Amino acid sequence: MFGIWSENFNMENYYQTNFNEYHKRTFLVDSSSFLEPFVKVLPPGTSVLDVGCGSGRDILWLKNMGFKPTGFEQSPGLAALARKHTGCKVIEGDFETYNFSTFKFYAILASGSMVHVPHNRLRRVIQKIRPALDRNGIFYISLKQGENTKTDNLNRTFYLWQDNDLKQLFSDLNFELLHSSNTKSVLNSKDLWLGYVLMQTR
Repeated sequence: MFGIWSENFNMENYYQTNFNEYHKRTFLVDSSSFLEPFVKVLPPGTSVLDVGCGSGRDILWLKNMGFKPTGFEQSPGLAALARKHTGCKVIEGDFETYNFSTFKFYAILASGSMVHVPHNRLRRVIQKIRPALDRNGIFYISLKQGENTKTDNLNRTFYLWQDNDLKQLFSDLNFELLHSSNTKSVLNSKDLWLGYVLMQTR
């Protein structure tokens, strides 16, 4: 769910030590409520890399939909639970430092996994994972809407985004926008999620 940054050490501790609680809170959320636009543009049986798969909820849903998902997760506890509950392969690593060029997937999913990435580092993180994406492959990303940052009662800092800023970033990175959405969080109605289905064009 996260990368390692010195200023966000509390986030690292949270997902390392509270993985059971996080799994229970997120695993039963219905992925179809936000991932249907993503899977509609995928060929049947497509390979998908879920970067920051967390509890494994989305890879299980993709598996049940007939796709071939692989998880990627930094927290060993969450990675183990994801394997246990999905039967899917889950790679452990930090998405800021991992060598993604050893993989090739038709699609990459980053559903809420980059919410703790500082604004000035999101471009670099996307560029880091991009080598794993097929030419003309599909990339899905969701981030929280808002201004600046927000810290919750668990002391996690979320970096908030505006739609226009993200669309400009994706354009600069040579992604074609196929679909965008703005939805309320299932877990907290006060949070709004911006979701984007993108196609790599370079």
